[in-house]
Parts: sequence; C-alpha cells; structure tokens
Amino acid sequence: MKVAGCELCEHDGGRLVHHDGDWRVVGVDDAEFPAYYRVICNRHVAEFSDLDPAERDRCIVLVDTVERVLRERLHPTKINLASLGNVTPHLHWHVVARFDWDSRFPNPIWGAVQRAAPVDALAAVVAQLPDLDRRLAERLHYA
Repeated sequence: MKVAGCELCEHDGGRLVHHDGDWRVVGVDDAEFPAYYRVICNRHVAEFSDLDPAERDRCIVLVDTVERVLRERLHPTKINLASLGNVTPHLHWHVVARFDWDSRFPNPIWGAVQRAAPVDALAAVVAQLPDLDRRLAERLHYA
C-alpha cells in the first residue's frame, strides 16, 4: 500500500540498484558519502516489527549483502547501519561505507564535521560506483 505524501512511496529514494517486488536497494546521491545505500521496503510500513518473520529475514539478508559487497569492494574503516525513520516513517535501512578520512568520521554522517574530506579519496570512491552498483545488483539478485 502506498501512502500519499510519503517520499519513499512516491519516489525510488535514490539510484535504483535492485528491485525484487517487495524490496529495493538504492544508491543515495550524497557527495560527502558516495558509498551510501538504502534498503527500502516497497510497501508502506513504519517499523521493522510490522514485517512478518519471512519479510524480516529477507530485509536482513539484503542489508547483509549490501554490507558485504561494500566491505569486499571498498575496504572501508567501518560500515554504519541505521534504521531511524523519524523524518520518513517508511521502513528503510541506511548502509554507509565509512572511512577514517571522511568529513565526519568517527561521528555519524549526520554529526558535526571533523575535517574536509580529501578530494582524491572521494573521487576514487565515486569512480568505483558503476562497478559497485553492478556487483550489488548481481549479488542481490541471488541473495
């Protein structure tokens, strides 16, 4: 069921990488955090506990797959996982590759800026996005 006015009901929420009917995975266009993905439930539910057990299992498999591919391909310092939904109460998980050189590390991506991120390091991650998206699509298809 779609809810009028819900950003994630009305739009993909980013660069569509995978869609399997019940779930989608999108790359978030964020200049500071180019390796930022969301796993989004396609029906409008607000909480993880609104899902039945099979849906919860599927969600975690997708989140896990995105995390694993980011770790394998980018070797980040850390992966951040979050499911907040305070602003957009539509179930979605944030999966973000973090690097010790990024602008806010070790703070959350929404935290205070700590430094300017090196332009060359950001560009190197951006350059990998087409291959990263392709790898994610392949792995998510079989997940």
